[in-house]
Amino acid sequence: MLDLESPGESCEPGEKLKASQRKISLSHLLCVKKHKDDSGCSGVRSKTKFVTLSHFDEMALLSDYRFLEDTGRFSDSATRDNLIRTPRTTAKARRLAAHARKMNITLRFLPVTFTKSKENSTFFIQKEKRFLWHLKLIFPQSNTEFSKRSVSDDKSLIQILTAYIHPTESDPVTRQKLKMYVNYPFNHLKVFLKAEGRKANSVRYHELDLEKSLRENLSGKTLIEYPVLHVVLTDYWKDYPLKGAAEPAPACMSSATRNVWMDQEGQKEEVEEKEVVAAKDSPHIQESYRPGGTNICTRAREMTPETEAPQEKRAKRGAEDGEQEEGEIIDSSDEEDRNESQ
Repeated sequence: MLDLESPGESCEPGEKLKASQRKISLSHLLCVKKHKDDSGCSGVRSKTKFVTLSHFDEMALLSDYRFLEDTGRFSDSATRDNLIRTPRTTAKARRLAAHARKMNITLRFLPVTFTKSKENSTFFIQKEKRFLWHLKLIFPQSNTEFSKRSVSDDKSLIQILTAYIHPTESDPVTRQKLKMYVNYPFNHLKVFLKAEGRKANSVRYHELDLEKSLRENLSGKTLIEYPVLHVVLTDYWKDYPLKGAAEPAPACMSSATRNVWMDQEGQKEEVEEKEVVAAKDSPHIQESYRPGGTNICTRAREMTPETEAPQEKRAKRGAEDGEQEEGEIIDSSDEEDRNESQ
């Protein structure tokens, strides 16, 4: 009779080897897991870890080379990303900007991948010729902010704020969050709009009129996507410096006293009477005297643009494009918008 072997005895040597290897790998896996738990190691070698020159070998050099290759590959893939290549603005945004321009409002837009651009729900009612703004209200003294959709531009600021801080007509939950504001009358509040297009170290604000409509308050202002209003209590008004008009450069200077004025970079230039008199015979400078020698205009009006003084050039640009206050950043897109509208 044939002896029947049990299944365990019929295992080939190769299968026994595989089984033993599985046991070893499982034991190693437990060791690796314990090592990660004890040392906090992630199991992935740091590609940017500092290597001393004495330990810098061929493997470290190869690791750095591969790291640079990966960086270049990642950078190249980013430029091919459809989101990155998306146009800066959409046709809808350009139409909104055109309607805003007719109301003397400069409306700017961020790239469509930005959060502020995605949350912007502003639209324009063509038949009624009015905006329904996406509006953000910031209440800094309560450390709270609200976003509201479809705010008509014909509403006054008092009407808008009534729903938030009126003692009886506001929402009870909102009123509880803004109880610090509810205790003050409206004449103890001010609403500010940040002046856009300024340097980070020269932040300024526009003060808005509570009695006027949103459209009237936004006229002559620049917005990024939608209005963001800061509602501030009396004791904190000083923290919101206002945007002022730039002073024009002086055309004539008095000869009776020493004149000092501040140029655009904040440096003082002094002009004395004897310097003016010494330049009297120059063919490029004309002087006109009044009885008693009270006024002297030193700059010739027939100067070419190439020879005009920097102060006069700035004054001429200010007359053509509007006064520019110190700290403002010139936006080249203004010229582009004007060209598109023509």
